[in-house]
Amino acid sequence: MEGINRKLLITGNPFECRAALLENNVPVEFFVERSNDLGLVGNIYKGVVARVLPGMQAAFIDIGLEKSAFLYVNEVIPDNSSLLAEDDELGEPQLRPRGKERIENLLQQGQEILVQVSKDPIGTKGARLTSNISLPGRFLVYLPLVDHVGVSKKIEREAERQRLKDYVLQNRPTQVGFIVRTVCDGARVTKLKSDMEYLAMLWEDILKRQESVSGPELIHQELTLPLRLVRDILSDEVDELVMDHAEIHRDVLRFVQKFMPRQKKKIVLDQDNALPLFERYGLELEIERSLERKIWLKSGGYIVIDPTEALVSIDVNTGKYVGTASQEETILKTNLEAVKEIAYQLRLRNIGGLIVIDLIDMPRESDRTLVHATLLESLRNDRARSKVLKFSELGLVEMSRKRVRESLNQVLMERCPYCHGKGLLKSATTLAHAIFRQACRELNQQDQASQVLVHAHPTMIDAIYSEERELLDHLETTYKISVVFRPEDGYHVERFKVVVQ
Repeated sequence: MEGINRKLLITGNPFECRAALLENNVPVEFFVERSNDLGLVGNIYKGVVARVLPGMQAAFIDIGLEKSAFLYVNEVIPDNSSLLAEDDELGEPQLRPRGKERIENLLQQGQEILVQVSKDPIGTKGARLTSNISLPGRFLVYLPLVDHVGVSKKIEREAERQRLKDYVLQNRPTQVGFIVRTVCDGARVTKLKSDMEYLAMLWEDILKRQESVSGPELIHQELTLPLRLVRDILSDEVDELVMDHAEIHRDVLRFVQKFMPRQKKKIVLDQDNALPLFERYGLELEIERSLERKIWLKSGGYIVIDPTEALVSIDVNTGKYVGTASQEETILKTNLEAVKEIAYQLRLRNIGGLIVIDLIDMPRESDRTLVHATLLESLRNDRARSKVLKFSELGLVEMSRKRVRESLNQVLMERCPYCHGKGLLKSATTLAHAIFRQACRELNQQDQASQVLVHAHPTMIDAIYSEERELLDHLETTYKISVVFRPEDGYHVERFKVVVQ
């Protein structure tokens, strides 16, 4: 897109690597990889079928991880290229459903199978697998098991698409496939030839290794985060790549000199500034903001992002914005601003899966059409594939965004051990009534009692005394006993114990 200055920043140490893609000095994508938690997407394993699930038409595959990975029937290697759907915008092959082919006829328990991770483990779910191996290079994606040649949809000129496709068809090895990546637009055919040769040699090495080991075993590991970003993002559209770590710079420089020497002049090692790279560009604050649930809009409205197990819900509110004209114009302006921010936040936070947007209700069809078109336009620069449906009868917008890796929230945060992710705790009133009911139940079962001893967290005891004193007085008067609270610092705030004496 013209007029956009793109800059890729990479910072790291021996234990963590972080990167950010900036457009006009505004961060649009964050990446994090840690040495003790490397991403799995792209890794190739010799797996062992642990369990076949005919009812789900899938199989659990042991690839040597704590959790077995998941392989659906339509991800088992296709028999011919007709099972390949149209290439998506990122130049990745997509499999069509296999029709009536059943998983129990394709796989058996204990069988060894070569698989590749297509989605990292997310939450409680194990990794997602495919047996349709693909090896991404700088210019091409190699499909060693599929006889198919395609071109990325982002190469729009028909003559250029045909030129690239014809060259690959004429020069590829027999019965293998290639996807021509977006970066090939205008590239010399010698670049494609080099990529073909490199990827074919890599596949030969993978075959040799998988023949010499027993599963489960890692056969091929994907590139590290800096090299993946260079391969997938560094192009003529990126103006500069800045790093502040000498070892990362050395590895990147070696990779660029081998595969894309034209981009070498864009690479900068910046170790002279005492201020860390991310702090210099104000990114630490942006990362913190990207973890917030509520995002304020410039007009005074706000959006609220709530991830759940099934989907991500996004709510739009006018907040402090009251407008200057009619109510319809106020709502339209808020919704237009909101969908732009939503598209930005989805990309920045790497939110994927099913997303439901609850915009402020707009009675005019023309307003809904404009807001929907604005959302689609705002998603154009997103590298992840998305699909946006029209407004539902309830005024909701449903959309999906391709999810390959965990969101920024999932990478940087963990579920609260206190509320277990609910974000809510029982109120003092609720606990006071629970204590009251248990005390009454036990007092009614005893003939003589003089005291009820309640063990509870000090914070809750204070709240009960200040908010529910009348309830305690009623208990003491009715049963002619005294209620004594004993503070227990080690208790969870919702935990209590009632002892009748």
